[in-house]
Amino acid sequence: MEPRELLKRYFGHSAFRPGQETLIDGLLSGRDVLGVMPTGAGKSMCYQIPALAMEGMTLVISPLISLMADQVAALNQAGVPGAYLNSALDLEAYQEVLQGIRRGIYKLLYVAPERLTAPAFLAALARTTVSLVAVDEAHCVSQWGQDFRPSYLKIPEFLEQLPARPVMGAFTATATAQVKADIIQMLGLRAPEIVTTGFDRPNLYFGVVRPRDKDAWLLEFVKEQGEKSGIVYCATRKNVESVCQLLQDRGFSATRYHAGLPDQERQENQEDFVYDRRRIMVATNAFGMGIDKSNVGYVVHYNMPKNLESYYQEAGRAGRDGEPADCILLYAPKDVQTAKFLILNAGENEETSPEERTRFQTRDLERLDQMVGYCKTTACLRQYLLGYFGEHLAEPCGNCSSCQGNFVERDITVEAQKILSGVARVERMYPYGLGVAQVIHMLRGSRNQRVLSLKLDTLPTYGILREVPREQVQAYVDCLVERGYLVVTKTEFPVVHLTVQARQVLFQGERVLASFPAPTQQAPVLPRTEAAEPVGPLMGELKALRTRLAQAEGVPAYIIFSNATLADMAVKLPTTMEGLLEVSGVGSVKAARYGAAFLDVIREYLEI
Repeated sequence: MEPRELLKRYFGHSAFRPGQETLIDGLLSGRDVLGVMPTGAGKSMCYQIPALAMEGMTLVISPLISLMADQVAALNQAGVPGAYLNSALDLEAYQEVLQGIRRGIYKLLYVAPERLTAPAFLAALARTTVSLVAVDEAHCVSQWGQDFRPSYLKIPEFLEQLPARPVMGAFTATATAQVKADIIQMLGLRAPEIVTTGFDRPNLYFGVVRPRDKDAWLLEFVKEQGEKSGIVYCATRKNVESVCQLLQDRGFSATRYHAGLPDQERQENQEDFVYDRRRIMVATNAFGMGIDKSNVGYVVHYNMPKNLESYYQEAGRAGRDGEPADCILLYAPKDVQTAKFLILNAGENEETSPEERTRFQTRDLERLDQMVGYCKTTACLRQYLLGYFGEHLAEPCGNCSSCQGNFVERDITVEAQKILSGVARVERMYPYGLGVAQVIHMLRGSRNQRVLSLKLDTLPTYGILREVPREQVQAYVDCLVERGYLVVTKTEFPVVHLTVQARQVLFQGERVLASFPAPTQQAPVLPRTEAAEPVGPLMGELKALRTRLAQAEGVPAYIIFSNATLADMAVKLPTTMEGLLEVSGVGSVKAARYGAAFLDVIREYLEI
């Protein structure tokens, strides 16, 4: 059967998305491939279609243990025999899957990388044919990736133990040029077909907000979202607990997820969110690679992440159904110090040397600078993000807070001169420099213990910006750093110094112009593209039926049909099985299983 026929029969789609067909054709021709595609672009289809077209079994290596059950359930719902092996299975279930491998009943088998070298697993594989190995989240093999996992380095060793090397496919959503090179080399891909479809997700609105009160902003924002599902990411477990409690106390349907919770509670909370029993998930990045929920309407970062790779991957959990969704980052200067602390105090990996740990730490601090730049820029956020991943966007996107925000250009030459003069006075008193916070305290005339003990109150510039809010002085300093008049060291305890360029402002009459966003407290009404999803009684009835079927079968609702499929159904209004098969996302297996029930709802709605 041809790939397009398989796509329609099993998954209900009439056409491939960009990049999919090239990768599929490459694998079917026996060529290794590397696919770099954004979250929601259909990476899994690139190995699932070849798996159906090839003889034997496809092995999918994935770190997403908490996601495997849903991935396999979705395949089985589509009529594709699949299974998974990971630490979540008890001994009886594990043995049952091994028996299935030996009998050759699976077309796809998902396996955690830690399981690859298990003797019982290797013995079972010796009894079957592995025609394709797909490595999901392939950036985990790179020490330059944000999710490096040493177990991925053992994949080439595992391949050598197979009777014959199968064709290989590697897939990831985020990869810089360095990471792509590492994937090819460390997985041993042979002259691979490389497809990078572009990182842009046009349906996502990106916003950076600097609220005076994050809790008040979040409550107002979540209230505006109504019944939409959303994720709120926090940097620490403590913040997860407090934000989740805040939302629950105000009557919102929220749950939590972080590594400090018992395994069973984490699993239950995740299922509550995936199955729509809870609308909001408050989580640390431990939740970042364990969710495949298509109808997430927004992702809010309560704290700034440590790097843009993590941010884009986490924000990308929104809008996987193609509907407009919001990705909002709440920025506060203290987030930078939190992120820096987490980098400098990361747990040691026993498989890396002290020299490697130092190199990784330096790399992570450089990435943090890029993340901070995203939070502070007044340029198009989408251009900034895509540029980081090596992709050029010719024009501003018009769908981010920078493009749609209210920015005012101001001449801050006088303020800049006061700040630069203040730093110069501090340097004369303390040649090794002081931190930005102490300089700001001095400029604003603070009487705190540290300022007085350092005798900063004796400087002529003490209190010279007393009437300016602290946040505004911080914004001025950020601007001066960005323009190259000031430099902040990258040491464990950063200090600020003048640069040679500062003389042009202090003594040569150079003006400093800067754009600043209007301060906001209330959650903004976010501009968005009109959603394609129809509203009205039929859509509600179709969703209600989907919910009943999902509960009866014990699977998440999106596995029955996605929101996008129900929306297409509500637009096309099929009344026959042939018409139902024309709906995007309805394949022959699901049509046979659920078609009659959905057609009955549509006919009743049309009063036929």
